[in-house]
Amino acid sequence: MLTAPAHADITSQMTTSIQLNVDAAASQATRLGSSYSVSGSNVSVTTLGGLSAPASTTAAATLSAGSYSQTTDGSAFSFTETFNAGDEIPSATTITSGVAPTLPAFGSVTTTAGGVAGNLAGSIDSAGAMSLTAGGAGTTATGQFVSEIYVK
Repeated sequence: MLTAPAHADITSQMTTSIQLNVDAAASQATRLGSSYSVSGSNVSVTTLGGLSAPASTTAAATLSAGSYSQTTDGSAFSFTETFNAGDEIPSATTITSGVAPTLPAFGSVTTTAGGVAGNLAGSIDSAGAMSLTAGGAGTTATGQFVSEIYVK
């Protein structure tokens, strides 16, 4: 008895890739509004304080001072008045070559510096050998080699 020869299709694939990244600069700002509060006991109100409309459409609301006095002289009292001045609306922020030259001075700002490419580099030669060179802060270099073999 003779056996038939085995037939198999074999396919192989080899892939290399390099990815170089430099982080972008970013800034997030939140404009805070004006607020006013008052509370107390044994306090008389002559004029209630509060917020006044700003003089311009880009200004923050301002404090309108109140007038308060102790209701019963010599008695215990408590009084708390709080005013937080809000942020003005700045003129438009412009972006030049991917950079915001000035940032708004808001009450809550988070800024992240951009990466510096420095010596960041990567290469693959004809034999598939990779070379990665570290960059400056805020950079990543990733090299990958994938070998796949398919047998059918």
